[in-house]
Amino acid sequence: MSLQSMSLQSRYILIVEDEQAIADTLIYALRTEGFETVHCLLGREGLARALEGGVDLMVLDVGLPDLNGFEVCRELRRASELPVLFLTARGDEIDRIVGLELGADDYVVKPFSPREVAVRVRRILRRLAPEMPVVAASTGGPFAIDAARRSIRYHGVELDLTRYEYELLATLVGAPARVFSRAQLMQRVWTHPDHSLERTVDTHIKTLRAKLREVRSDADPIRTHRGLGYALEIQP
Repeated sequence: MSLQSMSLQSRYILIVEDEQAIADTLIYALRTEGFETVHCLLGREGLARALEGGVDLMVLDVGLPDLNGFEVCRELRRASELPVLFLTARGDEIDRIVGLELGADDYVVKPFSPREVAVRVRRILRRLAPEMPVVAASTGGPFAIDAARRSIRYHGVELDLTRYEYELLATLVGAPARVFSRAQLMQRVWTHPDHSLERTVDTHIKTLRAKLREVRSDADPIRTHRGLGYALEIQP
C-alpha cells in the first residue's frame, strides 16, 4: 500500500444527508475505502460541524429540509475552503453551474453508485495534495508560488485566493504565454469537469483579475484569446 493511500485512508468525510438509507450506503462505501465518516441529518448541523474542523471533505445533499445545500456551501465558503461534493436529485445545467460557482469540487446526480461517490472523494483529495513545484521570483516574473502553503505572491504581495483561484493562477503561471482553453482549465482545476459548465472558468478569471488589479492597477497579466482561452503574459 502506498503512503498516499495510507494518508487518504485516515481522512474524515462529513456526510450531510437527510435520508438515512442513502447516508448508510455512503457510510458503508466510504468506510470500505478506508475513510472515517461523520453524519449529519440537517444543513445547519452539518455547517456547524464543518466549521468545527477535523473533517477533510463534505458530501452535501442539495435538497435538505432546513437549509438547502447551496446555502450551506455559501455560508461555508465565507470561512472555509473545505472540499465539497454535492449530491442532488436535480441534474439541470443551471444547478450544476450554481454549485460549481459557489465553490463545489464535484456534483453527483441521484440515483448514483455509492462506490462512484467514494472514488470521486478520493480523486478530490488526491488532486488537492500539493504537488506543484515552487516557481520562484528569480524567474524574472512578478509571481512566486509557495506550493507547500498553496499561496501565490504577486509583486511581493501575497494574494488572498480561494482554492480554485489558486489552482487557475498556478496553472497559468506554470506555463507563461501558453494558451489554455476553458476545457483544459476545467480539467486541471475541477475534479470531474463538465465542458458545458466552462463559463464558471470565466467567473473565476474575473475575480482573479480583480485581485491582481488591487496590487497593480496598471497591469493585466491574464490575457483573453478570443475563441481560444486564457494565457499569462509575464509583465515587468
